[in-house]
Amino acid sequence: MTRAEWTKFRTVRGWVAGMAAAALVTVLLGLMSAAGSHTSCGGPDDTCPVPPVGPGGEAVDDHFFFAHRSLTGDGSLTARVTSMTGKVRVPDRVPGARRLDARLVPWAKAGLVVKDGVRQGSTYAAVMVTGGHGVRMQHDFTQDTAGLPGGVSAGSPRWLRLDRKGQEITGYESADGRRWTEVGRARLPGLPDTAEIGLFAASPGDLTVTRADFGGSIEQVRFSETTAVFDRVELSGRVAAGAWRRDDIGVTTEADGVTPHHPGGFQESGGTYTVTGVGDIGPVVDGPRPENTLTGVVIALIVVIVVAVVFVTAEYRRGLVRVTLLASPRRGHALAAKAVVIAAVTFAAGLAATAATVSLGTGLLRGNGAVLLPVSGEAQVRLIGGVALMMAATAVLALGLGALLRRGPAAITAGIAVVVVPHLLATASFLPDEAARWLLRLTPAAGFAIQQSIPEYPQVLANYVPSAGFYPLAPWAGLAVLCGYAGLVLVLAVIRLNRRDA
Repeated sequence: MTRAEWTKFRTVRGWVAGMAAAALVTVLLGLMSAAGSHTSCGGPDDTCPVPPVGPGGEAVDDHFFFAHRSLTGDGSLTARVTSMTGKVRVPDRVPGARRLDARLVPWAKAGLVVKDGVRQGSTYAAVMVTGGHGVRMQHDFTQDTAGLPGGVSAGSPRWLRLDRKGQEITGYESADGRRWTEVGRARLPGLPDTAEIGLFAASPGDLTVTRADFGGSIEQVRFSETTAVFDRVELSGRVAAGAWRRDDIGVTTEADGVTPHHPGGFQESGGTYTVTGVGDIGPVVDGPRPENTLTGVVIALIVVIVVAVVFVTAEYRRGLVRVTLLASPRRGHALAAKAVVIAAVTFAAGLAATAATVSLGTGLLRGNGAVLLPVSGEAQVRLIGGVALMMAATAVLALGLGALLRRGPAAITAGIAVVVVPHLLATASFLPDEAARWLLRLTPAAGFAIQQSIPEYPQVLANYVPSAGFYPLAPWAGLAVLCGYAGLVLVLAVIRLNRRDA
């Protein structure tokens, strides 16, 4: 049956041409979009800065103030955080009169960190107090473990401790400096024997998201800083003698190339240490990504839906379906064979198209000045192979609709309505963000989640909405929803086929 259905497909030039057209649309629209996208930072000849890369190969923010000493071998650092305050830049009431709001942003952080030197992107582990998320243990930018909730108020300081044993780092917290609770552990394979350990402070920008008139959202990021006060600081182990060294890691400069822009600071007085910092320590989630080259997939899916529907409805229209069913004692086998053929053909065409588009399109984007966020090889393979699987699952869904409805126009309209339209509504800012998320959870359009190459990180504040390329379901979970719909429709089509004479 499968061989027979394959022979039917390849001998009808219109179907073969349609599938080739879907592949061509994916490539041409993707490359046109990439070729027309130009990026500059500050001027037509300026190149955008390349973000540092973390131990896992991801683009990272690594900007904080660091007061540190060298530690060789095993050792520990203990300190009490007595207070933590912040400032946030707010709109001026009077032009030129700078206004600062005295408050902490939720992910402002201050605490203890051990790091492989002061190079941006180098391996690290830190235990910290945050502005609104309690005590945390974080390491290597992407890893985050929650400790006890609550922050640091004037009457309730928080003790922190960071222990090093070889390449294993353990973070602790305490309310009184006597009874300690483990927050988390981290293993840092790249940590050298001599590392830097000390006090730090950082404060990411204050993100405000407001609803736009057309249904989407508008993002505004304002400058913020945090100041933490430490005392009872104790270092053990082979610690370098001398004063604390001070590094404003990742600080940018003014136009003169010398003056620090929003510098941090460190003050020491009678056993009390005050550290002020700006910036963040975490992965970068905003920026061009490889999936930005796949703008043609939506149009290609419409072509795929048309071909898959006609592949089955043409036999009803021409009265040939009886011949097909006579070839199999079980009618469901004929439909299953058609599903295998249309899925295989669509997957092959989609795989070739997405591989070519991502490879050539990312090259065009880089040539136009874009700095693409790096993704792992696994994510790259998932993106290319996953999109091909999504196209194949959509083809099976459309085939099932064609067999169920038995009318080409109705089945094509239904396929576009349940796959393409929800995705367009959710990602084009026509709907409120929460409504868009639910649409991409409950409809077959959930399959588009397979395109997302950069995950959401709870410890990084960002506008995680579909219009920015973030889907409410994990990539494989979203594809599973689409496959579930395809399987359900195919089963319903088989039931109808078995109940009614063709």
